[in-house]
Amino acid sequence: MQKKRILVAALNWGLGHAARCVPIIEELQRQHFEPIIASDGEALRLLHKEFPHLNYEKLPSYHIKYPENGAYFKWKLIMETPRILSAIEEEKKLTKKLVKKYNLFGIISDNRLGVRSKKLKRNVFITHQLNVLSGSTSFFSSFIHQKYIRKFDQCWIPDFEGSQNLSGKLGHLDKKQKNCQYIGPLSRFEKTATPIMYEYAVILSGPEPQRSILESILLKELKDASEKILFIRGVMSDEGFQCDNPNINMKNYLFGKALQEALNCSRVIISRSGYSSIMDLAALGKNAFFIPTPGQYEQEYLAEKFQDNGIAPYCDQKHFSLEQLQKVQNYKGLSDLGGSAGLGGCLAFFHSK
Repeated sequence: MQKKRILVAALNWGLGHAARCVPIIEELQRQHFEPIIASDGEALRLLHKEFPHLNYEKLPSYHIKYPENGAYFKWKLIMETPRILSAIEEEKKLTKKLVKKYNLFGIISDNRLGVRSKKLKRNVFITHQLNVLSGSTSFFSSFIHQKYIRKFDQCWIPDFEGSQNLSGKLGHLDKKQKNCQYIGPLSRFEKTATPIMYEYAVILSGPEPQRSILESILLKELKDASEKILFIRGVMSDEGFQCDNPNINMKNYLFGKALQEALNCSRVIISRSGYSSIMDLAALGKNAFFIPTPGQYEQEYLAEKFQDNGIAPYCDQKHFSLEQLQKVQNYKGLSDLGGSAGLGGCLAFFHSK
């Protein structure tokens, strides 16, 4: 008997959206569905590394890039909106073909706005951003996003519903939308009792050129560090990268169990304050130091939220120094914020008649 096929589509904006789809794909397989993977760029490559045996489809790229000056990010995004909308229309057309090609039973779209089908009764949208922060235009960007969300049959929010949550005002409205369901944080990692090998683990991700800019800043500031440091560049390349400091172990990327073990054996994680990274660190109960992407209001909000709550410190990337990391000892970390996702229950949506 042929398994029911579910299209899982992830936005290629850094690696976070693809990473949090990993536990969803794993749970679909456990429940005897056949996932079909769809994305583009680095996100597609990550999922192919994690699930090489599955079928893959390339979606149109949104070509989201950051300016070197983060202050211009919102305006750059506004200028590129026509091209993004064109990509959304392209993925709508491709989705129609994929529904027919694979005889799809349902769709799970992580922030791919055009990946849904009127011919299916099980279209799920995943987002932690019911409110999309964009400075003075936050009301408008949130309104547009919520309008798209209402077109899906269900919206899964990877967070807790109550006051003890990770996303704050991003994922919580004054009045809950009817099609929204909180499924708990999503993470591909589990906490294990592993001896500490590294004082710090640097986890880079996100679109260029900001990923490279932060990499250069960190390598400059950590060049004389005496602590053992694991530095994961977040680059899908097999070309070697040398570092003059023998205390820094450089990796282009790590996947699956290797990445889980690396994070578990590191005392402090240095990363962007992207939501998927926060969910992973909460699952592992880690101490963290956040460096939000310049101009990305969401990451700036989350970094401020966790610092204000005494959980993890942060600084702007232009102000980073080795001394800044000493602040971590004054914060309690994310050890009390983890939790298991309710995937088993929410996937009942695809078992229903």
